[in-house]
Amino acid sequence: MHTMMRKPMKKSTQKPDTIQRPYIKDYELVEKALQFIQDNKNQQPSLARIATAIGLNEFAFQKLFSRWVGISPKRFLQFLTKEYAKKLLDHHENILDVTYDSGLSSPGRLHDLFVHCEAMTPGEYKNKGKGLQITYGSSDSPFGPCMIAKTQQGICNLKFVRDNTKTQMINWLRQQ
Repeated sequence: MHTMMRKPMKKSTQKPDTIQRPYIKDYELVEKALQFIQDNKNQQPSLARIATAIGLNEFAFQKLFSRWVGISPKRFLQFLTKEYAKKLLDHHENILDVTYDSGLSSPGRLHDLFVHCEAMTPGEYKNKGKGLQITYGSSDSPFGPCMIAKTQQGICNLKFVRDNTKTQMINWLRQQ
């Protein structure tokens, strides 16, 4: 009969509060990347430029960012660009100025960004959806009842009902 003898475990000489957790470095890199993208959104930095700024190669950066943020760096940059463009449009700037002030290369890029993310054109957004046909409905979801609004381009809004009545939700939608 064989018996296995275990070696006694060595005690750590480090205090528990000084042990470096591997995720802290990842967190710091992602935080640095988020700030870099935010600070440079109007220059539309490439994946390579962002990765270089935080000291990683493109592949490692894309993987790290997507794992921590839940979306790609490109998608995050699109969101920031779209939100900035919306603010400019809300202040009555013309679409051509908004395009270039947002760091985009042509009005077609702004158009594609809005259609993809907002399901309406920049002009329709600027005009607060006047003349735009928006259909809506309500549905149950795993997170509770919700109201979904869509244009011919796709979903333009989703809101969870919570304690609101259908009339309150429709009024909210009209104000958007």
